[in-house]
Amino acid sequence: MPSHPDMPAEGGSLLLPGPAGALEVAVDPPEGDAPALPLVAIVCHPLPTEGGTMHNKVVTMAARALRESGATTVRFNFRGTGQSQGEFDNGDGELDDLRAIAAWVRAQRPGHALWLAGFSFGAYVSLRAAAELQPGLLISIAPPAGRWDFQAIDLPTMPWLVIQGEADEIVDPQAVYDWLERSGAQAELVRMPDTSHFFHRKLIDLRGAIRHGVRAYLPPADV
Repeated sequence: MPSHPDMPAEGGSLLLPGPAGALEVAVDPPEGDAPALPLVAIVCHPLPTEGGTMHNKVVTMAARALRESGATTVRFNFRGTGQSQGEFDNGDGELDDLRAIAAWVRAQRPGHALWLAGFSFGAYVSLRAAAELQPGLLISIAPPAGRWDFQAIDLPTMPWLVIQGEADEIVDPQAVYDWLERSGAQAELVRMPDTSHFFHRKLIDLRGAIRHGVRAYLPPADV
């Protein structure tokens, strides 16, 4: 395995050296009618100990919406998930995994903007990374306030889109709203009515919310 594999221009899967061993990565180019933009979005998956992987349907739909907006997307499995080596580390080692992926993306696409997105546990990890990695945009889908320690997280200073289902049975929607209000966070909050944690029958609505929410922050296409 090469120490720093190239990012495949046409998309594909690869193993990237990570802090606890190989990390399984999927790269997908822009799709649809949108022009390809100088933008890479990393999308983080939900809790591995509850079955979360980079193939989760919310993760794949979020990535699809970003590709349809012109972004290249990078999904990856946290340590101990799929072909990624290592063991679950309660968010600490997973933060190191995300740092490694972001460093690789920036080395491979130095002229591109970097965005971070995450669903549930992935939202928690990407939130923790935001102050350090300084993405151009942060997307938090069902951030698990009340389930993980959000008090020590430095609030994002970059544009921030939060999408929360109003009928979420795993993450308490009110805990998310209270956390955002108490923290004084400058987030654009999208509340999705009658929507469960996994966006059952609402994935197309999620796709629309992401495409609409990111539009103002898309970088100009390369001339």
